[in-house]
Amino acid sequence: MRVRRLLRPFAGLIPTLLLTWTLVFGALQLVPGDPVELMLANSQASEQAVAATRTKLGLDRPVWLQYVTFLGHAVTGDFGNSFRTREPVTKMIGDQLPATLWLSAGGLLFGLIFGTLLGVVAGLRPDGWIDTSIMTIALAGVSMPGFWVAMLLIQIFATSLGWLPVLGSGPTALILPSISVGLFLVGGLARLVRSSLIEVLGQDYVRTARAKGLPEARVVIKHALRNAAIPPLSLLGVQFALLIGGAVVTETVFARPGIGAMLVTAVLEKDYPLVQGIAVWTTAACVLVNLLIDLLYTILDPRARLV
Repeated sequence: MRVRRLLRPFAGLIPTLLLTWTLVFGALQLVPGDPVELMLANSQASEQAVAATRTKLGLDRPVWLQYVTFLGHAVTGDFGNSFRTREPVTKMIGDQLPATLWLSAGGLLFGLIFGTLLGVVAGLRPDGWIDTSIMTIALAGVSMPGFWVAMLLIQIFATSLGWLPVLGSGPTALILPSISVGLFLVGGLARLVRSSLIEVLGQDYVRTARAKGLPEARVVIKHALRNAAIPPLSLLGVQFALLIGGAVVTETVFARPGIGAMLVTAVLEKDYPLVQGIAVWTTAACVLVNLLIDLLYTILDPRARLV
């Protein structure tokens, strides 16, 4: 039964990837504009040159054949060359991916630390002024648009106070973008940790631990937090995709390198190979992260091992 439980998340891996990659291909086909005309807009190319370029890029083939070719590239990870720069797509993504990973990791770290901390404090002191204040902050963090938060952070901490830089590649230049990306995670995580902790603290085994005279810190950390962490863990799987999506806006506002800014340019210019490559790698990463979280359930919740 334990082996079946561990293998169960893998059963939906291939259908999920196939569905997401199909949606990516279909959405890209619906974007208006001709990529060949965009490529040759400034060269005054003849109709013969346009047709030859379309044939060379494989855009004259039926849509179903382009779809099959796309799936083949998705499986192998080789998407050829970019329409716009003629560079290998894999190399372009590899050059920009570290910057996005650092930004996503910074946002995730910020969200985990402050979201968990605020949620625990509110859960231990529910229905008081501290709880109300924290939940107000959490609601604001979830509600505020990412681009507005980014511009507000720039105005306060960079322009007015001059504490942190807007541009650059060092650790200090990563602070404001990380806060901008991770703020929505703080709000959602704090609310979920609070409600989960309040529910767990009302369980019989927690009251029994307190009746035995165990220190409150041990009761909360060893008995309550471990079980209260299960619902927030499921949230992280969903929020990981939003972290990547938030990087698109944040990288644009802060003029940072990364696959988010590169994706915006690729979509506007209908650079099929580059858009498809970025979409395939990011969706695969999201699916794998959710798969990892499913496996972590068996560590945090012993009952899941018996299912």
